[in-house]
Amino acid sequence: MNKPSNQPKPAEPISAMAGFIRAAGAILALSYPVLALSTGVRAIYQIVEGDPSNAPWITLTGALLYTIAAIGFAKQPRPEPKRTKAKPPSNFILARWWRAIAPAQAWRVSLIVLALETCLALLVGILSYTHPGLIGRNVWQFFGKDYGYFPLIQPLLGLAWLLHPETIRLYGLRTKQP
Repeated sequence: MNKPSNQPKPAEPISAMAGFIRAAGAILALSYPVLALSTGVRAIYQIVEGDPSNAPWITLTGALLYTIAAIGFAKQPRPEPKRTKAKPPSNFILARWWRAIAPAQAWRVSLIVLALETCLALLVGILSYTHPGLIGRNVWQFFGKDYGYFPLIQPLLGLAWLLHPETIRLYGLRTKQP
């Protein structure tokens, strides 16, 4: 006679790609704000110094895109922590705005921003070789060489993470599991 076991069922094994994609999401949630801050400071410095090229504006555009992408990655659905006491809603306008953004909206905005960011990194990277005087020193010069090529690799990694089936499901865009 078989007795029902009180042991919890083992979790399904995570494929290597799914594990990589989960780690990428966590890394991107941290790296995008850092890159947004560093490129924003660089753009402000270039503007204050009076850089006559288009570099400050290209770098400022990059910083803006990184900031928007960071918001999308920060809205990753996470399990709700167990609370013992209800927390009163904040009256701070930014907190209300933040709660109003649905994860699915954040996913769509991030997808658009990362696609645009990838295209701009490639375009500016190519133009920095063909027309270096037009581009100047900016975040995407030579495909992000000054930043260890991270400005080119990061949006590609972000797109892979956003388009992974598990991520799409977590954001509430697809409820069925394949």
